[in-house]
Amino acid sequence: MRVVTPSGRGFLLLDSHPAGCERAVQDLAATIAALPPVPGVPGVPAVPDGGRERRPVALVIGSSAGYGLAATVAGLVRYGITGLGISFEKAPGRRTGTAGWYRTAATASVAAGAGSGFTFLNADAFADATKDEAAAILAGQYGPVDYLIYSVASPRRSDPDTGVTYSSVLKPLGEAAVTRTLAFAADGEPALSETAIEPATPEEEAADWRRWVTALGAKGLLADGFRTVALTYIGSELTAPIYRSGTIGAAKKDLEATASGITADLEASGGRAWTSVNGAAVTQASTHIPGIALYTSLLRAVLGPALQSPAEQSARLWDQLTGHAEMDLDEAGRIRLDRWELDPGVQAEVTRRWHAATPETIGELADLGWFRAQFRGLYGFDVPGVDYAAETETEVPWPGDPALRPVGVRSSRC
Repeated sequence: MRVVTPSGRGFLLLDSHPAGCERAVQDLAATIAALPPVPGVPGVPAVPDGGRERRPVALVIGSSAGYGLAATVAGLVRYGITGLGISFEKAPGRRTGTAGWYRTAATASVAAGAGSGFTFLNADAFADATKDEAAAILAGQYGPVDYLIYSVASPRRSDPDTGVTYSSVLKPLGEAAVTRTLAFAADGEPALSETAIEPATPEEEAADWRRWVTALGAKGLLADGFRTVALTYIGSELTAPIYRSGTIGAAKKDLEATASGITADLEASGGRAWTSVNGAAVTQASTHIPGIALYTSLLRAVLGPALQSPAEQSARLWDQLTGHAEMDLDEAGRIRLDRWELDPGVQAEVTRRWHAATPETIGELADLGWFRAQFRGLYGFDVPGVDYAAETETEVPWPGDPALRPVGVRSSRC
């Protein structure tokens, strides 16, 4: 037990607060539970299985953070899924565990509360050994998978076929780009600046999403009518040079092309694959992308509470995947959950503020307090209802350990 305080530099904190991470997951689940119920779906939805019904089986790759976490919790709370979540997190040691470690423990409690046997695997999703281990768990405990959600971001990974190690870079393609950036000093004072980023040479990346589908299919673990989705982002013209037109965008476009290939592979079983274009959000991945912090702060100032949270978007995604809502597809066949963000009127006002912002006016044009609280909340800090002066248990076991117990401090339940 110890008091955990935030320390770090820029958009990277070195420790995470277990009770804050737990409370954040609880709040996420409560937000989803408060959404309007699914029309025509009383209680826990089920899928037919030889004349009987069973809980839908889902595999969520990247279940501990961002939209992958939101999709996991939304599936548990709204559709009673069972199955497996995979993430790669650091256990507590000299420092605290990663925020994803504690969020996973909290998500396991959400699953238990929903009466689900959903379990979690801490492993490198890009490794073939992980695919084999996941397949063994699914075969032994759950059976064929109905839904696979792919939400993975990794700074380094190795191609299991070639042994080549790829490092992710955040750069434009073709030409150098200049973008506006937002940062915060240790005391919370905002700093607005411009940064020039040199272009990168694009490298083709293996379609790990497709590897997962192929691996499950080879072991007979794809249910009839199997559906899979990879989460992606398009965003504004303001961030396009670094994001959509840069190295990240090239990887996202590869995902979109892969969806068509997976659908063709699944034709005989009636399966389908899509990419889901989500809206802007403050995530541990997005905070490291130049320009995104400023853009998201401005977007929140323009939209206020109308900015759709990952919880709301993930509930909509599950409604569409399960057939309880009509698919909202664009001309390229992508699921669109971001239309609220790219509304022309919204983008026009964000663009005006982007160009008008100065160090003197940024506080009036952007919602800096909201963004900073969202960023710190990624590590379990600034979460309402948590007593940060109290000691908290940092040695929290991974779900499945018989010693798993509620995370948090004795005095913070409220």
